[in-house]
Amino acid sequence: MKQFVVIGLGRFGSSVARTLYKLGYDVLGIDINEEIVQSLADSITHAVQADATDENTLKALGVRNFDVGIVSIGDDIQSSILVTLILKEMGIKYVIAKAQNDLHGKVLYKIGADRVVFPERDMGVRVAHNLVASNILDYIELSPDFSIVELEAFPEWYDKTLGELKMRKNYGLNVMAIKRGEDVIVSPGADDFIKKGDILVVVGQNKDIEKLEKLV
Repeated sequence: MKQFVVIGLGRFGSSVARTLYKLGYDVLGIDINEEIVQSLADSITHAVQADATDENTLKALGVRNFDVGIVSIGDDIQSSILVTLILKEMGIKYVIAKAQNDLHGKVLYKIGADRVVFPERDMGVRVAHNLVASNILDYIELSPDFSIVELEAFPEWYDKTLGELKMRKNYGLNVMAIKRGEDVIVSPGADDFIKKGDILVVVGQNKDIEKLEKLV
């Protein structure tokens, strides 16, 4: 089972740590603020008050044995960069770091972060798309050109097959999955029907997704 260390237990870090713990993973949370650490003590495997910029402290906590490191330090960009660098030098296979802006993100990638996330920006993108089109339930930008979107089926799609709808030809979208209640149809075929209440997970170019939003 994978073990996760989350450094920086602000709103984003604590949410990630709690969710991973609920999913059954071993989670070590580290923050310099004792009050924050105490508030999470019963919500994750271990919560420790420590200065994560001190490499010896991280070694003493056995951080090098963890599979994934998540650096979610808030406004202190210097500490965020330093901790990311320490984790990579300690040999942690996969390090995800939270960035404040594009320049911060570029630096994090340069020093070895495997993935950089922009929680505030990404949430802003999701909210904006949801406000524009109520059918758009979630929106994940894969690159400046492509995104994955979770959307509620349009009434004109009900009781038609994917083959009849010609999703790729008519909308420029590839349907990755159909969620129907508790069931998920992964990689649906041309003969699969779309029913009322279905949620489709699609991937496509942003320009095609924008056209779809205008249909709402």
